[in-house]
Amino acid sequence: MIGWIKGFILQKQAPHLLLNVNGVGYELQAPMTTFYTLPEDGEVELYTHFVVREDAQLLYGFATTNERRLFRELIKVNGVGPKLALSILSTMETQVFVQCVQIDDVATLVKIPGIGKKTAERLLVEMRDRLKDWFADADAALTGSSLLPVCSEEDIIIQEATAALITLGYKAADANKMVAVVNNAELNTTEALIKAALQRML
Repeated sequence: MIGWIKGFILQKQAPHLLLNVNGVGYELQAPMTTFYTLPEDGEVELYTHFVVREDAQLLYGFATTNERRLFRELIKVNGVGPKLALSILSTMETQVFVQCVQIDDVATLVKIPGIGKKTAERLLVEMRDRLKDWFADADAALTGSSLLPVCSEEDIIIQEATAALITLGYKAADANKMVAVVNNAELNTTEALIKAALQRML
């Protein structure tokens, strides 16, 4: 099991990373929450989860142990594979997801790409017991002022548009700027925000 990796960034194209680790290129996939913390180049350290399938060996990277821990819990849920788990982590921070589970917030979960109402309800049921002591070790109870705000629909649209631009080959910093410049209340879909950002570059 590969649990941690340290290397120099060779390529970044969300959700894929290529790291030079002592002369060997390691391919990883990471959620957008991790991508936002990474520099454009230089040395990075990531916690990892290694998946072995009949047709592939896949390595997933995370900026924090909490991200990896939640990823591992998510892929235990029936119908939730690594791809959907990455989508969840890319859309909201770990604390926000835990809050959604604790307050049975189906409405927020169904806004995540790939999650319908049935999957959201299954997540709430299966994750509730697993996450009730989530912050016990970190002395950060999820109550009162420690709660992070649930991602609004606007936040999710911005995150999706930024991720799409990165996939198209733009650097994360540039993608963030492109979206920020054109973002306004009239652009209320991911597609509209992406189109506006690209048109501004012409």
